[in-house]
Amino acid sequence: MDTAFFLASKLAWFIVSPSSVMLVGLALILLLLRTGNLRLARRAAAFLLLALLPVAFFPVGEWLLFPLESRFPANPVLPERVDGIIMLGGAERAGHSSVWRQPEFTAHAERPMAFIALARRYPQAKLIFSGGSGRLVDRDYREGEVARMLFAQIGPDPAGVTFEIASRNTVENALYSKRLVSPRPGENWVLITSAAHMPRAIGVFCALGWPVIPYPVDHQSWPGHLLRLDLNLGANLAELDSAVHEWAGLVSYAVTRKTPAVLPRPCNAAASATQP
Repeated sequence: MDTAFFLASKLAWFIVSPSSVMLVGLALILLLLRTGNLRLARRAAAFLLLALLPVAFFPVGEWLLFPLESRFPANPVLPERVDGIIMLGGAERAGHSSVWRQPEFTAHAERPMAFIALARRYPQAKLIFSGGSGRLVDRDYREGEVARMLFAQIGPDPAGVTFEIASRNTVENALYSKRLVSPRPGENWVLITSAAHMPRAIGVFCALGWPVIPYPVDHQSWPGHLLRLDLNLGANLAELDSAVHEWAGLVSYAVTRKTPAVLPRPCNAAASATQP
C-alpha cells in the first residue's frame, strides 16, 4: 500500500473534518480581530454560529450516517456453510490497553461482540482479525494485540485466529488478509465492521476479487427518530465528524479506483440476494 496515499488521506481528513473547519474558523476570527477587521470578524463569527446551531440542536451526523448504515441489512441471513469470518479493527484502544494491561475499547465494541458470537455459531470457520495501526505516531501499539487479549479471556482461542496487524487502513485490511488466507473461489466469507464503514469495506474487498458477505454492526443512526431535537453539541459534532469521514473516504476511494463505485453493492451472490 502506498505510504503517500496513507499520509495524503490523513491530511485530507484533517482538512475536511467539521471539527477542523470549526477550529480554522475560530483561528480566522481571532486573526481578523487582531488585525482590526472587526466587520469581517463579526461576519465570520455569525457565520460560524449559524453553522453550529443545527449541529447543536439536531442529529445532523445521523442524517448522513443513515444512508450508509441502511445500505446493507442488519442481521443478514447467512448461508449454512460459512468458511471464514473476518473482523476489521477500529474499536480497540491499543495505547490504553498497553498501559492498563487489559483490553480497552471505544464505544464501538459491537465488532468483537459479533465476531465472538459468529465464531461460536460457526466453529469450523477460519477466523481473521485485521487491524494494525492507523495512527501517524505511536504505531507500536496495534489493534490486533488488544483483540488477542480479549479473545484469551473470553474466546475464541487466539491460537485459532489469524491476526493481521500490519494494516493501516481498509485497503490494507483486505489486501493483507487475502494474502494470509488465500480464499478460494466459491467460499463463503463473512465480513464484520461498523455499518457506516461497511459500504467502503465491501467496495475494497470486491475490487480485490474477494466477494465477502456484509455483516454490519455498530449502528449509530436511529431510524424513525431522525427528526428529533437533540441538544448535545459535543456528541452531535462527533457523529458529524464520523459521517463526513465515511463519505469523504467513499469518494476518495472511488476516485482512486480502490472501490468500483461511491456506494458499492455486494459482489457475493448470497449477499446480493438480500440486497434491496
